[in-house]
Amino acid sequence: MMTPIKMKKKKTIGIVAHDERKADIIDWVKTNKEFLKKHNLVCTGTTGRLVREVMGPKASITALKSGPLGGDQQLGARISEGLIDILIFFWDPMTSQPHDVDVKALLRITVLYNIPTACNRSTADFFIHSDLFDRKYKPLQKDYSNYTEREL
Repeated sequence: MMTPIKMKKKKTIGIVAHDERKADIIDWVKTNKEFLKKHNLVCTGTTGRLVREVMGPKASITALKSGPLGGDQQLGARISEGLIDILIFFWDPMTSQPHDVDVKALLRITVLYNIPTACNRSTADFFIHSDLFDRKYKPLQKDYSNYTEREL
């Protein structure tokens, strides 16, 4: 069974980038600054600092810890609490990450909670230019009550 959840017109967007992809995410943010300034941004560590430099001090940006220091887990917790609508995560598939298990857990939680997730620029571009981006949307969320209410 799927349960509708409500995504407001003003989205809360998680933004994350591995070190080798930070220049790419910042270029993407610069390109899409006018779209992004209408929304709330939640970023991990250094990515948040760089995004704030581009967006300016008036932008709605929440900076979490650096990914390897728990930022990925903080973002995952916000997703599980229904506080993140979309995740833009420019990850680097060519470099080993010390927090790879956290990255996998974050991506797993986006699938579990049916959060639109862009892991590359093309997908992020499709998201931000979608007709659904600037309006209310009701994605369906799988009902896990058979799991949470099972007898042990």
